[in-house]
Amino acid sequence: MQPTFFINHGGGPCFFLDPGPMREAWAELEEYLRDFATALTEQPSAILVISGHWEEARATVNAAAAPPLLFDYGGFPDHTYRLTWPAPGSPEVANWVRGLLGLAGIESGADTVRGWDHGVFVPLKVMFPEANVPTVQLSLTRGLDPAAHLAIGRALKPLREEGVLILGSGQSYHNMSGFMGGSRPAEPDAEAFDAWLREAMVDGNTRDRSLIAWEQAPGARHAQPREDHLLPLMVAAGAASGEPGRTDFHGHALGKPISGFRFG
Repeated sequence: MQPTFFINHGGGPCFFLDPGPMREAWAELEEYLRDFATALTEQPSAILVISGHWEEARATVNAAAAPPLLFDYGGFPDHTYRLTWPAPGSPEVANWVRGLLGLAGIESGADTVRGWDHGVFVPLKVMFPEANVPTVQLSLTRGLDPAAHLAIGRALKPLREEGVLILGSGQSYHNMSGFMGGSRPAEPDAEAFDAWLREAMVDGNTRDRSLIAWEQAPGARHAQPREDHLLPLMVAAGAASGEPGRTDFHGHALGKPISGFRFG
């Protein structure tokens, strides 16, 4: 059975910038993502990605056979708008996702037009550069209810038994004004929230309750002024509800702590 993961996807096309301070700021994360696939015990049969950059009224899957790339970032060099990552989509897996959600009483939809946003193709281009694993994206749902996203994850657990890799793609710290403050030492609130996450993710018996009450954690709203980049963690954790978790990545970017997790 595949484990599930929450990964940080970095800032825009950060891993494909020319050498310099901004590329270097994300070097720890880039190294982790580059080694990610080799650490898996088996090649995924498909990848399901939940990105912090797509929200819909109901859980919506990208059901296209060959989704384009959605360059949903701005102000970067021209070459970052010519990136390619031609992995196939999978209408079959998309239909399977919808079926599992339906069995759990969760309303869903399908989209065959929208492209993969940078929360999908930027990290996966580093992780799976051969672009040979069928990939499907699933949206967040508006309202950003943590319990609802944990339930979505729990409904999708059977995918893991068939080798589907479930990836939550977001950012454990996503305060843009804090990032723009540069590489000064991280604020105590940022460090406190990251430490809370790393402790709370370990115990599968208490993790769901902790995530539902995440706003009560120290430094929570400093690290996540809006929780769109935290909710992919809920889906990944929900798909391994009750199973142990561990910190799979811990580092810093622009002086701020960021952590990624493995469940199951």
